[in-house]
Parts: sequence; C-alpha cells; structure tokens
Amino acid sequence: MSTALPSLFVSHGSPMLAVEPGRTGPLLRSIGERLPTPKAVLIVSPHWETQTPRVGNLVKQRVIHDFGGFPQELYALDYPAAGSPELAERVAGLLRDAGLHAQTDDGWGLDHGAWVPLRYLYPHADIPVLQLSLQPHQPPAYHYRIGQLLAPLAKEGIVLIGSGSFTHNLRELRRNDADAGDAPHTMEFLQWFLTQMQAGNLEALLDYRDSAPHSVRTHPTDEHLLTLFFAMGAADDWTQSVHLDSGSTYHSLRMDAFAFGSQSSILSDLPAAA
Repeated sequence: MSTALPSLFVSHGSPMLAVEPGRTGPLLRSIGERLPTPKAVLIVSPHWETQTPRVGNLVKQRVIHDFGGFPQELYALDYPAAGSPELAERVAGLLRDAGLHAQTDDGWGLDHGAWVPLRYLYPHADIPVLQLSLQPHQPPAYHYRIGQLLAPLAKEGIVLIGSGSFTHNLRELRRNDADAGDAPHTMEFLQWFLTQMQAGNLEALLDYRDSAPHSVRTHPTDEHLLTLFFAMGAADDWTQSVHLDSGSTYHSLRMDAFAFGSQSSILSDLPAAA
C-alpha cells in the first residue's frame, strides 16, 4: 500500500453501546464500510492497563466481559476474530527497537473497549485483531510517541485505532437517560480541542490537562483520552483530520470519533462529519 490508512480514535462509551447503538453504532459501521478493508486491526483500549507495553498474541481472540451489573444479553455477545502472533511480535519489536520494554502476551484478549466498537466497525469479525495495552501513568506525549513508532504499519494496510471516550466522568452520568443531551461543559471542552486541532497546536493538545477548559471535570482520570494521542501519533499527518460527531450518551459521555491522516478526507462526507 503506497499511502497510509487513516488512524482512528473512537469513543466506546458504556458497554451498553453493544446493544444500544444510538448514533454511534451507525457511524462506526459507516467508517468501517468507507475505509479500505485493512489486513489487520491494532487497537488500544484503556481497559488493559500495564506498566510497560504488551501486545496480545493469541491465535484466536477471546472476548472479555470486563463489566458487571449489566443486562444478561451483553454477556452472551462474542467477537470471534483471529489474532496474529506474527504481527504481535513485529509490533513489540518496533517498540523494543525504540528502547521500550515491550513484550507479547497471551493472558488477555479483547476487552469491551475493543470488541464493542469492532462489532460495528467490522461486524463479520473476519479481520485479524491485536490489542495493545495502555500505560495510564504516562503522559499524552508518551502515547503520541507510541503511535509514531507504530505508524509505519498503516502503510502496510493495518488500521491503528485508539478506543476511549472523548469525555468520561462516570460520576455525572444520567444512568437512566441515554438521550439526556450534551452537558454544556463537555461542549466547551470539545470546542477547545477542535480549535487546537485546526490550528495544528500539538503543544497545547499534549498539555490539555492544564490548558483545556473543564479538563479534570471531563476526565477525572485521563486514561480514556490517552488513546486519542496514540491515534494522532499513528497518522502520517495528524493535522489532516476529520471530526465525526455522534453526540453524547448519558449526558456526560461525549461519543466523538476522529480520523487522522492524509487519507482521512475519505470520511469527510459522512453525515456526522464536522
């Protein structure tokens, strides 16, 4: 492949997204249909946290239902994708070559931050999937660098995805009202990000915790946004981006998606593009 696939940031929100697609499910399905079919998927989720990078190397993926207290139908859902031990070793090797203590790992699988959005993006589960762990104690610049180190894979037909939640304050959820609308402070936070992205202001974005309005309120802990910086770093040119707006769920969870890179414009005419 001569040009790199766009990298993606997707918001997976609540596990209920798996059975309550709302606006996000159709958007993710449209993204998967519009992009060239990848040879493999490499996805980072905030629900696999490790001190140093680990890359899942299962031959066949296992689904992890890493949540409790939800309807029984969620626990019956599967995503029977293949893995790719060979690609996992290559990913770990790229990180080791840069001095990181990365290794492959067969003890995980796909947690809900991975398999829930993938059920919409690639519903046939016919594309090999690898999950890469997150280091939540590291700053945005570290995750941006991880994306940079793995960006060459995008030119080989591998799509790199950061899955998280554009805003993620569970204390402010309106749990019985998935369609409660947008919290005003989350919209201010989003507008700040869009302004900095349009200006190409990487320094401000990496310093969002001290610079963006309502940063700590929208992310009491920032693991669900760190994957955005991975996706930015994984792009051949993150300043070329498409914002895909699917609104909010439960009032405080913004469900925005972003595509980054020189080929991201192929998504620019989707209904939720902004």
